[in-house]
Amino acid sequence: MTRKLILLNLLLLFAVVAAAWKLRQNWIAARAREQAVLLNRPKPLPPPPVTFSKPVEPVLAASYADIALKMLFSKDRNPTVVVEEKPVIPKPMPPLPLLYGVMSLPDGTTAVMSEKAGARHLGIRPGEKVGEFTLVTVSSEDITLEWDGKEVVKRIDELIDRAGPPPAAVEGTPRPAAAAAGQSSAQTDTKPTGKPEPGVEVGAHIRACQAGDTSPAGTVSAGYIKKVTPTPFGDQCRWEPM
Repeated sequence: MTRKLILLNLLLLFAVVAAAWKLRQNWIAARAREQAVLLNRPKPLPPPPVTFSKPVEPVLAASYADIALKMLFSKDRNPTVVVEEKPVIPKPMPPLPLLYGVMSLPDGTTAVMSEKAGARHLGIRPGEKVGEFTLVTVSSEDITLEWDGKEVVKRIDELIDRAGPPPAAVEGTPRPAAAAAGQSSAQTDTKPTGKPEPGVEVGAHIRACQAGDTSPAGTVSAGYIKKVTPTPFGDQCRWEPM
């Protein structure tokens, strides 16, 4: 019995010594790790680059002008006065002048025209005005007028005054039988409505016939002789010096 107790005590003593030795080894290893950690100082990292922010601009009253000038509840209201431009109404073109004939003279072409029906007949050459129109060019078929910076091209038969007095009768032209049979002696003695004398000069000492002049071709007046030339647009009447 005593022998077993002694053996048990020896076992316990061995266990205590082994535990003490194990604890000391652990403590020595812990101290070594501690010293390694304390002596191994980490290298400090470089500081991050400093980024400076944009400086704050000072508050100016002008920066609030847009808010102060515009009404918040109505976007279309602002201090800018919008002037509405009225549409430009084009100027109405006056009636075209009337044409009574075209004469090709040695010094150029002359058109016998009047500003309106019943007005005085004038000899118009290219570059001259008749009423508000300026004659640009004239040919046997077309006539070009200028008005308000615009050119108006018309055919000659469109400007012929068809409501004017009848053209002068050519000497020797037979009269209609019905008119001759029904004409009385009193009508035969009726005087012409227009003066049988030269009108306005149209160039080269040639004068135009007056409105209502129904005197026959070959009539002599004031040193001029009346001549009538048939054309597709009617008889062309003029007074030439003798």
